[in-house]
Amino acid sequence: MIRVLLNVSSPALRAGLRALLSVDKTIKIVNDSLDEQNEADVVVTSASRASFLNNEIDSVPSTGILLLGDDQLNVQEMKRAYRVWGVLPTDTSAEELNAAIHALSQGLIVGTPALLFESESEPLERGPLTERETEVLGLLSKGLANKQIAVSLGISEHTVKFHVSSIYTKLNVTNRTEAVRAGLRGGWVAL
Repeated sequence: MIRVLLNVSSPALRAGLRALLSVDKTIKIVNDSLDEQNEADVVVTSASRASFLNNEIDSVPSTGILLLGDDQLNVQEMKRAYRVWGVLPTDTSAEELNAAIHALSQGLIVGTPALLFESESEPLERGPLTERETEVLGLLSKGLANKQIAVSLGISEHTVKFHVSSIYTKLNVTNRTEAVRAGLRGGWVAL
């Protein structure tokens, strides 16, 4: 059971989020008051209410925070000031919202690239991976097979296997799922 605290300013938005989340029986909405935030696995908040994060959430490091907002400048300020792990636009669908909450409860970073990253033209920090390995990891995250990755990048399937093996070694993982999870946690790929 994933416990979710709704910390949004608008009663209408809170009611709408409750309705969207009530469809998923693995999600439980905890009391809307901040005194029960210690029991939440994920906190859904809006930019107008994010100021509570400074004092309230720091004591619970495993709590995932999902920020709902559309203004990229405001979202970037919130990400720098607080420990935000997920960013979605306010008009997100029920499926996207539920998937984001499930991912956040597993410790993953979620959101739309336009809101997550300051500029899509700026290259992502690749960590230990080369530029080509980052491209391969991105295609792995989309569920492509080696042959599909080879066609997409215009390289041989053997070269793809070499890159996948190198990714496993550098990220200290043993399979594609673990590699994608490490890439998401490191911020090197976005779904």
